[in-house]
Amino acid sequence: MLLCLLLTLWPVSVWAAPDEDLLGRAQGYPVGQASNWFSQESVRVGSFTHQGEIQGLMNGGVRELAPSAQPLTLQRSATEPAYRWHIDALRNLGVDDFLARQRVMGLLVIKDGVIQLERYQYRRGPQHRFVSNSIAKSLVSLAVGLALQEGLLHSLDDPAQRYAPSLTGSLYGPVRLRDLLRMASGLRFTERYDGIDDLERFGRAAAREGLEAAAQQLGTRAAPPGERFNYASADTIALTLVLRGATGMGLSEYLQSRLWEPMGAEMSALWRTDRLGVEIASGNFNAGLRDYGRLGMLLAHDGQRADTGRQILPRDYLVEATDARRHPALFSPGQATPYFGYGYQFWTFPGRARRFALLGVYGQMIFVDPALKLVMVQTSANAKPHARDTSLAREADAFWRGLVAYYGGSW
Repeated sequence: MLLCLLLTLWPVSVWAAPDEDLLGRAQGYPVGQASNWFSQESVRVGSFTHQGEIQGLMNGGVRELAPSAQPLTLQRSATEPAYRWHIDALRNLGVDDFLARQRVMGLLVIKDGVIQLERYQYRRGPQHRFVSNSIAKSLVSLAVGLALQEGLLHSLDDPAQRYAPSLTGSLYGPVRLRDLLRMASGLRFTERYDGIDDLERFGRAAAREGLEAAAQQLGTRAAPPGERFNYASADTIALTLVLRGATGMGLSEYLQSRLWEPMGAEMSALWRTDRLGVEIASGNFNAGLRDYGRLGMLLAHDGQRADTGRQILPRDYLVEATDARRHPALFSPGQATPYFGYGYQFWTFPGRARRFALLGVYGQMIFVDPALKLVMVQTSANAKPHARDTSLAREADAFWRGLVAYYGGSW
């Protein structure tokens, strides 16, 4: 009982967080509407933590993943470590400096299964569910690994249309699952979050007709499958349709008994769907900060639950999905992007050690170091969709490097 009370009462930041007025503090951090929740700053904090209350998104609904009957207990450090980080000429920065500089709603560090740091800003706390944005794509990858283990998917070299017959005749039909996982379908797809890109057009088609119909309509190929990395949320949607066909159920139902419950989640999670009940699995997954931490711990232990030793996720698939050395050079760090590489719906860090990230726009991040059993979770209300377009990307990376160095890791 005392442990639960201590976890519930973990300190909430009391100083002024960055840009509180712009983010709606005076209005109590209001929740937006379907038309503005994603783009309007003044409703960003409220919308990113109450997505289930927004009506009319994609003309769809919400699926719930129930918490575990036996949540994984998270111990906590008696004192917060004196983490230090630096960037450019700024030296000897601490946790407070990071929070004062960035629009972080929640920040969590877990080392060896023990919470070392848990902070919140903008009147958020452990009771809130935070939208993950494209962190959800990594959950789709985990579902692929589970379906392979169960024999529901036979090979990553199978074409999508083998499991999703509705994609037969579309450009997605013959694309291998492996190429979809690597964001290498070859389809032309722009994702700029400016309201006029292919992502916007795809979203409008999905709202009218459903995700399946929208995926069938994508009609231009820019490269042969497997030969070019091009980040496209529609590739993840194609995988979602594949999984639905292979498993005979939606992602929420499939992952409830195979991931969310056995990993020991303490809160329910929400996943938004299209009008036909299909999870919009390129994003739209919502969970508590500590449950994102539990997910990160599971990944840091290569799919094994630390307290019981139970193997929940297939280890071989997870290692392949997150190890840059297991993928062709064009997906490696510095090649897929100027910094990150890309595995199977996971981002891979540069450097000799296997480190990887789950990332979502507006600054949602889970960083994992399996060797150090170290996890960092950050939920944010960044000013721009891409963290690289503000100081957030570089400073979050610098803070992470400070954590790795603190625990004896090297790059």
